[in-house]
Amino acid sequence: MRFNKEQPIYQQIIDDIKVKIVNGTYSTGFKLPSIREYAEEMLVNPNTVQKAFSELEREDYIHSKRGIGFFVNEDEELINKLKKKYLNDEVDVFIEKMSSFGFSKSEIIEKVKEKL
Repeated sequence: MRFNKEQPIYQQIIDDIKVKIVNGTYSTGFKLPSIREYAEEMLVNPNTVQKAFSELEREDYIHSKRGIGFFVNEDEELINKLKKKYLNDEVDVFIEKMSSFGFSKSEIIEKVKEKL
Protein backbone atom coordinates (compact mmCIF):
# COMPACT_ATOMS: atom_id res chain seq x y z
CA MET A 1 0.00 0.00 0.00
CA ARG A 2 1.31 3.42 -0.89
CA PHE A 3 0.55 6.13 1.64
CA ASN A 4 -0.16 9.72 0.70
CA LYS A 5 0.98 12.68 2.78
CA GLU A 6 -2.43 14.35 2.74
CA GLN A 7 -4.00 12.03 5.32
CA PRO A 8 -2.75 10.37 8.52
CA ILE A 9 -1.42 6.85 7.93
CA TYR A 10 -3.74 5.28 10.53
CA GLN A 11 -6.74 6.75 8.65
CA GLN A 12 -5.47 5.31 5.37
CA ILE A 13 -5.18 1.90 7.03
CA ILE A 14 -8.73 2.25 8.35
CA ASP A 15 -10.01 3.16 4.89
CA ASP A 16 -8.14 0.26 3.28
CA ILE A 17 -9.55 -2.28 5.73
CA LYS A 18 -13.07 -0.84 5.42
CA VAL A 19 -12.91 -1.22 1.64
CA LYS A 20 -11.73 -4.82 2.01
CA ILE A 21 -14.62 -5.57 4.38
CA VAL A 22 -17.21 -3.80 2.22
CA ASN A 23 -16.06 -5.46 -1.02
CA GLY A 24 -15.83 -8.91 0.59
CA THR A 25 -12.05 -9.36 0.43
CA TYR A 26 -12.24 -9.70 4.22
CA SER A 27 -15.40 -11.73 4.82
CA THR A 28 -17.33 -11.95 8.07
CA GLY A 29 -15.26 -13.72 10.71
CA PHE A 30 -12.00 -13.20 8.79
CA LYS A 31 -8.98 -13.09 11.12
CA LEU A 32 -6.85 -10.02 10.51
CA PRO A 33 -3.08 -10.24 10.76
CA SER A 34 -1.74 -9.40 14.22
CA ILE A 35 -0.89 -5.78 14.90
CA ARG A 36 2.81 -6.58 14.63
CA GLU A 37 2.37 -8.57 11.40
CA TYR A 38 0.24 -5.85 9.85
CA ALA A 39 2.74 -3.17 10.88
CA GLU A 40 5.60 -5.15 9.33
CA GLU A 41 3.61 -5.72 6.15
CA MET A 42 2.72 -2.02 5.84
CA LEU A 43 6.13 -0.80 7.07
CA VAL A 44 4.57 1.34 9.79
CA ASN A 45 4.83 1.62 13.56
CA PRO A 46 2.70 -0.93 15.47
CA ASN A 47 1.16 1.96 17.42
CA THR A 48 -0.25 3.28 14.14
CA VAL A 49 -1.88 -0.07 13.41
CA GLN A 50 -3.17 -0.28 17.00
CA LYS A 51 -4.82 3.11 16.57
CA ALA A 52 -6.42 2.01 13.29
CA PHE A 53 -7.66 -1.29 14.73
CA SER A 54 -9.07 0.49 17.80
CA GLU A 55 -11.05 2.85 15.60
CA LEU A 56 -12.32 0.01 13.42
CA GLU A 57 -13.38 -1.82 16.57
CA ARG A 58 -15.13 1.28 17.88
CA GLU A 59 -17.05 1.50 14.58
CA ASP A 60 -17.99 -2.24 14.80
CA TYR A 61 -16.15 -3.29 11.64
CA ILE A 62 -13.93 -5.61 13.67
CA HIS A 63 -13.74 -7.02 17.18
CA SER A 64 -10.99 -8.52 19.27
CA LYS A 65 -10.86 -11.87 20.96
CA ARG A 66 -8.47 -11.61 23.88
CA GLY A 67 -5.29 -13.51 23.22
CA ILE A 68 -6.41 -14.59 19.74
CA GLY A 69 -6.54 -11.45 17.60
CA PHE A 70 -8.85 -9.21 15.63
CA PHE A 71 -11.69 -10.50 13.46
CA VAL A 72 -14.17 -8.98 11.02
CA ASN A 73 -17.57 -8.71 12.64
CA GLU A 74 -19.55 -11.93 12.04
CA ASP A 75 -22.94 -10.17 12.01
CA GLU A 76 -23.79 -10.03 8.27
CA GLU A 77 -26.74 -7.71 8.91
CA LEU A 78 -24.44 -5.26 10.69
CA ILE A 79 -21.85 -5.55 7.90
CA ASN A 80 -24.59 -4.76 5.35
CA LYS A 81 -25.56 -1.68 7.40
CA LEU A 82 -21.91 -0.64 7.52
CA LYS A 83 -21.69 -1.11 3.73
CA LYS A 84 -24.67 1.22 3.27
CA LYS A 85 -23.12 3.73 5.67
CA TYR A 86 -19.85 3.52 3.72
CA LEU A 87 -21.75 4.17 0.48
CA ASN A 88 -23.56 7.15 1.99
CA ASP A 89 -20.33 8.59 3.39
CA GLU A 90 -18.51 8.23 0.07
CA VAL A 91 -21.40 9.78 -1.87
CA ASP A 92 -21.47 12.70 0.58
CA VAL A 93 -17.74 13.27 0.07
CA PHE A 94 -18.17 13.09 -3.70
CA ILE A 95 -21.09 15.54 -3.72
CA GLU A 96 -19.26 17.96 -1.43
CA LYS A 97 -16.15 17.85 -3.63
CA MET A 98 -18.06 18.33 -6.89
CA SER A 99 -20.11 21.14 -5.35
CA SER A 100 -16.88 22.86 -4.29
CA PHE A 101 -15.88 22.81 -7.98
CA GLY A 102 -19.07 24.70 -8.79
CA PHE A 103 -21.14 21.86 -10.23
CA SER A 104 -24.87 22.06 -9.53
CA LYS A 105 -26.82 19.15 -8.09
CA SER A 106 -28.50 18.58 -11.45
CA GLU A 107 -25.12 18.48 -13.24
CA ILE A 108 -23.80 15.97 -10.72
CA ILE A 109 -26.92 13.79 -11.01
CA GLU A 110 -26.83 13.91 -14.82
CA LYS A 111 -23.16 12.85 -14.93
CA VAL A 112 -23.75 9.99 -12.48
CA LYS A 113 -26.71 8.79 -14.56
CA GLU A 114 -24.53 8.90 -17.70
CA LYS A 115 -21.88 6.76 -16.03
CA LEU A 116 -24.36 4.22 -14.72
